[in-house]
Amino acid sequence: MENDKSCIAFICVQNAGRSQMATAFAKSKVKEKDLPVEIISGGTDPADSVHDVVIEAMSERGFDLSENQPRMVEPGELDGCDYVVTMGCSAEGVCPATWEGTDMEWGLDDPGEANLEEVKRIRDDIESRVHDLLKEVTQKLTK
Repeated sequence: MENDKSCIAFICVQNAGRSQMATAFAKSKVKEKDLPVEIISGGTDPADSVHDVVIEAMSERGFDLSENQPRMVEPGELDGCDYVVTMGCSAEGVCPATWEGTDMEWGLDDPGEANLEEVKRIRDDIESRVHDLLKEVTQKLTK
């Protein structure tokens, strides 16, 4: 049986670094491969803006995050998600009580106070993880 569409949510505390990078990589790959995957991004306590060092690190890869705005994720948004990926905050209290998807904790360092070289390392780790997750999601959609 083939499913129609999948949903992945990338959640971190401030939605100003890790989840912004993951979302950029995921949306780019979804568009490039025309994958039936919806991407949601948000934070549990959003910052005022995306971290400057994250904007700089991602610009080296061709992504412009300068206009992105951190936002609060609401539990109701996650009702239809198959995956909730947290990056420094638990999915507890974020996922609705009726949620039956898969939650993953990526345990990544916070780039907010990191130097550019550290952020590049985090960025590259996120890119690899997003690639692997989308590969897994795509395989499940075609089963």
